[in-house]
Amino acid sequence: MTNQLPDLRTGEQRLRGLVGDILTEAKKQGADAAEVSVSEDVGFGVTVRMRELESVEFNHDRGFGITVYFGQRKGSASTSDSSTEAIRETVRAAANIARHTQEDPAAGLADADRMATDLRDLDLYHPWSVDADEARELALTCEDAGLEHDPRIRNSDGASVSTQQSCRVYGNSHGFIGSYLGSRHSLSCVLIATDDAGMQRDYWYSTSRVPGRLEAAKAVGLEAARRTVARLSPRRVRTGTFPVLFSAQTAGGIAGHLLGAISGGALYRKASFLLDSLGEKVAADHLTLAEDPHLLQGLGSATFDGEGVATTPKAFIDRGVVSSYLLSSYSARKLGMATTGNAGGVYNLTVSGRTVPASGLLSELGTGLLVTDLMGQGVNAVTGDYSRGAAGFWVENGEIAHPVDEITIASNLKDMLNRVVCLGDDLDTRGNIRSPSMLIEQMTLAGS
Repeated sequence: MTNQLPDLRTGEQRLRGLVGDILTEAKKQGADAAEVSVSEDVGFGVTVRMRELESVEFNHDRGFGITVYFGQRKGSASTSDSSTEAIRETVRAAANIARHTQEDPAAGLADADRMATDLRDLDLYHPWSVDADEARELALTCEDAGLEHDPRIRNSDGASVSTQQSCRVYGNSHGFIGSYLGSRHSLSCVLIATDDAGMQRDYWYSTSRVPGRLEAAKAVGLEAARRTVARLSPRRVRTGTFPVLFSAQTAGGIAGHLLGAISGGALYRKASFLLDSLGEKVAADHLTLAEDPHLLQGLGSATFDGEGVATTPKAFIDRGVVSSYLLSSYSARKLGMATTGNAGGVYNLTVSGRTVPASGLLSELGTGLLVTDLMGQGVNAVTGDYSRGAAGFWVENGEIAHPVDEITIASNLKDMLNRVVCLGDDLDTRGNIRSPSMLIEQMTLAGS
């Protein structure tokens, strides 16, 4: 098996040219304004299971999203066909939609003076020369390390190696056309262990834009095995109110709920528990959530957002106080405000605050719950009520006593955010929201 992945650098200029052609076609068809987004993705993934090759999947996808405006009437259409006739028909479809759509005072391109001008190279593109045979061997090495770690590991949900390249182009009739290339590689392993109390499953993974920065295959398999075995023979815990320590892998979800509550869409729809919170204290006074869109090799880095607006470093929560909402041009207009350059979300959001060494977090916790896995979607964005299934470890006097599962943890996000005691120094950088472990002073646990 070999892979024939193209180098997307050779096609970037062609895609930029196609965006320009589409914008010209939109003008020919009478549109007052238009914007075009293009994505091209290419890559492959290899999965093995129980030391046998299970799948090899190659992908090469390209899509054009076209939006036209007639006054403040908007129409959108998409196509994967870049032929002249297909583009013409897609623009026509978008125009027909716009002509039959009611005017929306908030609709339209982002303001021309907000377009990005500093399109620096953020070092996001690092293709991996691995072929499918080499990827299979890496996956086998990873899984084998996990399977050999402990005789109680008797099954596997597989180990996978993936490499992906992407090209993103955005242009609009302000004359802006921006593009950037990116890569993302990953290695993961999912294992199943069994003892007299039943089966438990856990995983580990590594991801990076740079292949040389992935964790070693054996290390990923061993960590997956360690985590899986540690979950064996769980017990229930008594119902009550206790401190809860969210691992770095689960704490990012709390930050995500907070960001959702201060996002423009939730605010103008009045579907947020943090309405009119700008300038208000909503979290512990040591807690800060800030983004750095220009972080070199960052998984969430970009010089412009989904509307071509320049991205800028900023804090959304500054020492517990809401210092900025997350706004696109549309949501900003609905709120009578200005875009924050966050059409499409945040860019390398990092959670920071009072920090203690990860090795000392259990001592800070004392007696309570360490959460390593969350289940369900029991979060009410309007009220902030939080209730989710959880698994992890019961901690007594700063020491892990035993694993637990099938419990529910509950509180309100306002209370949780204001009761963040401290963070760990174990920042998880494997995603766009980068969070360390987070200790909440108290939550309700429903166990036995």
